[in-house]
Amino acid sequence: MTPESIIIAGGGLAGATAARTLRTEGFQGNITVAAAEPHHPYIRPPLSKEYLLGKAGEDAVEVVPETWYADNNVGLRLGTPVTDVDPAAHMVRYADGTSQQYGALLLATGATPRQIPLPGSGLDGVTTFRTLDDSRRLRGQLAAGGRKVVLIGSGWIGMELAAAASTYGNEVTLLGLEEVPLGGAIGPDLGRFFRSLHEDNGVQFRLPASAREITGQAGRATGVLTDSGEQLPADVVVIAVGVVPDTALASSAGLEIRNGVLTDASLRTSAPDIFAAGDVANALHPFTGEHHRSEHWANALNGGKVAGKAMLGQEAALDAIPYFYTDQFDVSMEYSGFPTLAAGSAPVIRGSLEAKEFVAFWRRDGRVVAGMNVNWPRSGKPGAQKTIKALISARSEVAAATLADAAVPFDQLIPEP
Repeated sequence: MTPESIIIAGGGLAGATAARTLRTEGFQGNITVAAAEPHHPYIRPPLSKEYLLGKAGEDAVEVVPETWYADNNVGLRLGTPVTDVDPAAHMVRYADGTSQQYGALLLATGATPRQIPLPGSGLDGVTTFRTLDDSRRLRGQLAAGGRKVVLIGSGWIGMELAAAASTYGNEVTLLGLEEVPLGGAIGPDLGRFFRSLHEDNGVQFRLPASAREITGQAGRATGVLTDSGEQLPADVVVIAVGVVPDTALASSAGLEIRNGVLTDASLRTSAPDIFAAGDVANALHPFTGEHHRSEHWANALNGGKVAGKAMLGQEAALDAIPYFYTDQFDVSMEYSGFPTLAAGSAPVIRGSLEAKEFVAFWRRDGRVVAGMNVNWPRSGKPGAQKTIKALISARSEVAAATLADAAVPFDQLIPEP
């Protein structure tokens, strides 16, 4: 049965995409989007890239124009999140104390920055990074250049922020627990590629290293003391050590939690008529038969579409191959695949790391399970992502020598159906 009313708890890409999908699919009932932030729903990738660098404006982060919600009769409760769910009564309570009944509920509460018990983290000049307000504030601190910036965290966000800070002309040092930045995500060889890229642009690394304390004077940060006893001067300190799924609402409602809200492939949770999508959802993926939780925008976009259709009773499954991208200095990278399947295997390289133009393939049992391209479209070559996704979907064995051989056209890598 089609529900009469749908409530979406969360104002990010997954929630807004679900609302748009509901209207596109012809749903005429009541839709309410309840967001914790005071902003209209926005997307996050530009916050650490082109928006942070001042190369894109507010329209670059909009999911849909602000007028879309009123034009499509979608209610927005900005700054008024859902604080309580009663699955038995199909009722939610909002932060302002009001209540509302639902026919279907989508949990799209996203994730929150991981906190570390670091002395001095409350000083002025110290921030985590997740929201539009975080990006606005950090841009104001970095844009004039000449600042000493310490990034704590050597993952994708830490590296993107380091690139932006350095591009603005700041002195940047990055701390991380890994021997090689991004080593856990793409392996040591490609991690060293990104490290060299940053070092060529003036970024300094302390790896492996952790922060023991953020020091300060008169309430402002002045430096970071590392576990080796080194004192790094700092005007700006950004703690970017990952995020954790925001499962508080789901947990209080008694839903099954395991590294996020556990769902089936159609994003149904353990409670009737409650769905979950985006960063908070640990969804069963039909390709692997395992649950995967992804914190990238493509997962939120695809998940919002699937949830919207599934809430209407349609057949829908989150079966897209995971995808993300990054831009750092003069390197543009795209990645598709399953990092858990690629872990521990050395990539097969087509092209040249030295020239900053290559494609990397990861295989398991001879089959491609992940792939990334760096600056590959820049020379007018066929898009690598289409080929990578087709190879993963085909599940066919492909020899490493064939993948690496630039003389073999991309379209010939894909096996015949």
